Amino acid sequence: MAHRPVHRNNDRRDCNASTRARSRSVRVNSRWISIQGDPNSHRGGALKATITPGKVHAENRAVILIRDPASSDSLCGVIGHGGHGHCNPRAATASPDVRAGNGS
Repeated sequence: MAHRPVHRNNDRRDCNASTRARSRSVRVNSRWISIQGDPNSHRGGALKATITPGKVHAENRAVILIRDPASSDSLCGVIGHGGHGHCNPRAATASPDVRAGNGS
């Protein structure tokens, strides 16, 4: 699997929430890098690294890349919010020029 752009603080999820990065030691394009477990602005939605575990870390946690999945956020199943990605709010935007992964 090819390397992908790095997801960061305030980058969007496919449910239109933004990521709330917890890292305070690594920046990408002047924004804090997103790491495993970061929530979103809709409360919940902890991100899950799929390519970087064991490869690329910040603060001892795997780095999140565009299209990495997340757990449900607080709007999953709420009437009027169906079909907006709240039950799997994937990372939808990322750095325009910084990538990570397997390097192939």
